[in-house]
Amino acid sequence: MAQKTDHLESVRAVRQLRRIRPVYAGGAALWAASAVWTGWDDPGSRQMWVSVLFLVVFAGLLSVTSLWLWRQQTAGEGRSVHHAAPRRTATRRHANA
Repeated sequence: MAQKTDHLESVRAVRQLRRIRPVYAGGAALWAASAVWTGWDDPGSRQMWVSVLFLVVFAGLLSVTSLWLWRQQTAGEGRSVHHAAPRRTATRRHANA
């Protein structure tokens, strides 16, 4: 029984990580652009270093998320996949009289 809940939590975690990965990528791109811009405008300023710090944080989050998803994908290849039953409308079958 514990394995089913572990599997459900794992599926939910994978779904959430797949949804948040573009946010991390966008944050990394935004802070990279900000670091380049402030570095060009005022090299060595506090704003540039804050932008670089946020770039490192978002790049780290993105890499850890991608690594975790990659490990989940390779670990799940050996398991059999259970799909939901096809969604068909229930039809009543009557024998012809």
